[in-house]
Amino acid sequence: MTQEDDEYWESQHKKSNRPEDTAFKQQRLSAWKPVFTVRSMMPVFFGIGIVFMGIGGLLYGFVAAVDEIELDYSDCMSEEYTGRTCAEIRRNASLVTQPCSCRLNFSLPNKMSDQVFLYYKLTNFYQNHRRYIDSRSETQLRGSPTSTSGCSPIRTRNASGSDGMFSELPVAPCGLIANSIFNDSLRLLSLDSDSFVNLTRTGIAWASDHGTKFRNPSDDNLTAAFAGTVRPPNWQRSVLELDPTNDDNNGFLNEDLIVWMRTAALSTFRKLYRRIPQGLAAGNYTLVVDYHFPTSGFDGKKLMILSTISWLGGRNTFLGIAYLVVGTLSLALSLMFFALNACHNSGTLSIRRREVL
Repeated sequence: MTQEDDEYWESQHKKSNRPEDTAFKQQRLSAWKPVFTVRSMMPVFFGIGIVFMGIGGLLYGFVAAVDEIELDYSDCMSEEYTGRTCAEIRRNASLVTQPCSCRLNFSLPNKMSDQVFLYYKLTNFYQNHRRYIDSRSETQLRGSPTSTSGCSPIRTRNASGSDGMFSELPVAPCGLIANSIFNDSLRLLSLDSDSFVNLTRTGIAWASDHGTKFRNPSDDNLTAAFAGTVRPPNWQRSVLELDPTNDDNNGFLNEDLIVWMRTAALSTFRKLYRRIPQGLAAGNYTLVVDYHFPTSGFDGKKLMILSTISWLGGRNTFLGIAYLVVGTLSLALSLMFFALNACHNSGTLSIRRREVL
């Protein structure tokens, strides 16, 4: 075989990236391309506007039916220290460990039937800070009290152990999130019946968290399981004493702890505190607060919220308002297109009349 034959053979068998000459690969298939004109888009935007306005009105109506009361108790007056607020007491270094309680009266004009939810609300508290979110141990919360990996800077504390000797003991629960848990005590006193409203402590945490992401040690004796650990620096009680009325609601399964550990995305948030299954009758009430959680250091506010729910949840008008806004804009665009189309047609007719004349 000559050199010319080799070159001819290579040219015939040389690989090529060119697609095959087919209708599909060469994009010669039949296609339909819509032409958007002012006249064709008028009914489209009009239909979108009507549908969105209707949905937005329904959503807003359901949310508006939710009964909700907010009560700001950030600067409530102390019962122990006349003429001073509990916020001032918590700022005073010499009195920071002293108890402070306050009372605020409010009234319910209408009965809150069915189940009522009691929330606490914090403002200007950034649970979404990266170091704050990372400061926790998932292994510990799943039932290993002595595991503190990932909890920096609150992993251990110098405390006395069972032998009476001081040493660095693991903190349970460890981390910044657990250390800053909301620890105010909120109670409702009915002035009409002169009795406290029954508040349910359980059923406030997500089912996906309780018993799955948060578990107690398998040992039936929790005291022995948590031996050799110490409470966080800001806590007044150990994790086994969070609910004195229900032993099953202690340890890492405590629902107040679980709710707090699910960090909020925004700096202003509310978290479920208690349930009132029997509802609340109309009348006069007093909010009784054991004030522990300081907010003046970060210029925040604390609020108590009583709310019912609908099938959409609590009172959040954002979704309904968003639909109404989109529907209004769509209707406005359809009217604008109608006006443009009318002006265009009238202009065309006047030109034709001039041509005839």
